[in-house]
Amino acid sequence: MQFFRSKDELFAAVMSIPPTVLDLFDTAFQGPDEHLGERVVRAYLQAWEGSPEESEPLMAMLRGAIVNENASRQLADFIQSRLVDGATGRTADDSETSLRAGLASAMLVGLVTSRRIIGVPLLTGADAETIVRITAPAIQEILAPHADRRSALLSH
Repeated sequence: MQFFRSKDELFAAVMSIPPTVLDLFDTAFQGPDEHLGERVVRAYLQAWEGSPEESEPLMAMLRGAIVNENASRQLADFIQSRLVDGATGRTADDSETSLRAGLASAMLVGLVTSRRIIGVPLLTGADAETIVRITAPAIQEILAPHADRRSALLSH
């Protein structure tokens, strides 16, 4: 691992994930929180549905994860660690960060699986911008909830 900055980068290299995909995931978390959901959804769609050089290694990992427990664990760790790293410090309660990252991960991987592997017609027929527009608010609320809504939820 001495040639890689992190376990994720080592895993990415082994799985032939291009550095541009890692950059997409990382840069999605840069910038103001108010557009975080949009940036994250757009980055995931770009990575998983972009050029074949970038998306095919990810799709191969996803297909392998469906049938192989070890591949499943590796992919889950890879995706979740990207979201946990990016979401840390965005909520008042960092003890929930991992759960929030896991929920966002489930939604995003479910979206990609439904569009690219299962081929749900309503989802495959939708353009990426429509998917971003509809999905981003949910991801936004999970990863960086608005302070007013968070206070209201905590008081109940």
